[in-house]
Amino acid sequence: MSRLPALEITTEQRVELERRMRAHTTTQRALRRARIVLLAADGMPSRQIARWVGIDEKAVAVWRRRFAAEGLKGLQDRRRPGRPRVYDHDARLAVVATVTTQQPEVDSHWSHRLIAERLNDTLGISPSQVGRILADLDLKPHRVRGWLNRPDDPEFFERAADVCGLYLAAPPDNALVLSVDEKTAIAARSRKHPTRPCAPGLVERREFEYRRHGTACLLAALDVHTGQVLGSDAIKNDSVHFLGFLAEIDRAVHPDLEIHLVLDNGSSHVSKQTKAWLADHPRFHAHYTPKHASWLNQVELFFSILARRLLKRGEFNSRQDLVAR
Repeated sequence: MSRLPALEITTEQRVELERRMRAHTTTQRALRRARIVLLAADGMPSRQIARWVGIDEKAVAVWRRRFAAEGLKGLQDRRRPGRPRVYDHDARLAVVATVTTQQPEVDSHWSHRLIAERLNDTLGISPSQVGRILADLDLKPHRVRGWLNRPDDPEFFERAADVCGLYLAAPPDNALVLSVDEKTAIAARSRKHPTRPCAPGLVERREFEYRRHGTACLLAALDVHTGQVLGSDAIKNDSVHFLGFLAEIDRAVHPDLEIHLVLDNGSSHVSKQTKAWLADHPRFHAHYTPKHASWLNQVELFFSILARRLLKRGEFNSRQDLVAR
C-alpha cells in the first residue's frame, strides 16, 4: 500500500484531540481515532501507526482520509442502515413529557420502570428502551441538584457592602467586630464497638452502629480581625438563649469598646426581644446580612473547620463531652 502524506491539522484541532486523549470519559473508539490522527500528523506512516494502535492498516488509512476530508466531524460514527425505529418522534416526545411535566404518584422521582409502566397502555415500551431514549436526549430524572432562586432584595448590595466593609477595614478605633451565629443539632454519638486503628494496608475501621447521647447547640462569636472565638452552649436555639449569649459578650468585652455584630436573619436575631435588648444596650450595633446570604457571615468558616476537624469523625460519650471538646 502506498504511503499517505502526513496529515495537516490546525492548532485548534490538535488541542481538541489531545484533550480527548487525556479525558477519562473518552470512549476507546474515539481515543483510538484521536491517536491515529495525532500520529499521522507527526509524520508516522500508516503501517507503523497500525502496529502502535493495534488495528488493521486499511482502517488507519480510512480514518486518515476521513479526517483530511471532514476534520473532527469525520471521526464520528456515521449513521448505519438498519430497521426503522420502533418508537417514532411522538413516542420520544411522550417519554420527555412524562419526565419533564409530571410526577410519579408515590415515588419521589421517575425511574425507567415507572416511565415504562406509565406509558404501557399507549406505547408498550420497555424500561431498557426508555433508558436508551433518555440517554440519547441527555435527560437524567434520577439526579437532582439543589439551587436557590434568591428573591430580588433591594437592600442586598447595601447590606453586603456594609458587612464586607466591616471585614475589609482595619480594626476600628474603640470597637470590636464580631461575627455571630449558632450551629444547632450537633449530635453527641459514640460507637457501640471500639474503632480499629489503621495499619499497613488497612484504613481505620469504624463500626456503623452508634449510641445517641443528645444534641448540643453552639453559639459562637468570631472576632473577624483576630480570629478569636467566644463560644457558649445552649439547650435551645431561641431568643432567650441568644440574649443570654449577648449578655455574656457584654460582660467579656471591655466596657469602653463599641461592639459591631454581623448577624444573619435567623428568628432569634430579629425577634422583638432581641431588638428591644439591642435598643437598651446602645454600644451594640447589629449589621444583618442580606436574605439568603448567610455565607457572608464569617463565623460560618469557623463552623466548617469545627465540623471537619472534630465532628466528622469524632466520638463523644455524653453531651457534656461534646460541649467540652
